[in-house]
Amino acid sequence: MNSTISQLSAEIGKTLGAHNATVTFAESCTGGGVAHAITAVPGSSAWFGSGFVTYANSAKHKILGVSSELLDAQGAVSEPVVVQMAEGAVAAAGADFGVAISGIAGPGGGTAEKPVGTVWFCWTGPQGSLTQKHCFLGDRAEVREQAITICLKQLLQQVTGYYTV
Repeated sequence: MNSTISQLSAEIGKTLGAHNATVTFAESCTGGGVAHAITAVPGSSAWFGSGFVTYANSAKHKILGVSSELLDAQGAVSEPVVVQMAEGAVAAAGADFGVAISGIAGPGGGTAEKPVGTVWFCWTGPQGSLTQKHCFLGDRAEVREQAITICLKQLLQQVTGYYTV
């Protein structure tokens, strides 16, 4: 794990822990990489109780409550799907904050509309929800690492912004 990911995870934990707040993750293309980074922080069980790796569409539907019709119409790598993933994860975990990630890490699976490296994110919490689409370059490992970094950077902004207001 790179030092940026480690530092971001530690800062997120420090802030959440100071406010007795919790976070959960609904991961697809990162395959549990965000949860791995978060649980590398000593004491993370105080602010991270559970996360969800829902790689298959059926898991997104069964575990997180993502609409089958939405998955069929929009595909897993889409804004409305990550919104439902984040909402489902927060509800299932009873967390204060949640993040969902769904993308195409490669090397295959991309299309002209959604090339390899396309990743959708949704951050949700007491302040509402924010979605972003990123198009990363690189191989599978690089796409996943970039997605984890963006996930944590924006989560830190959301959490620290909420508690400093």
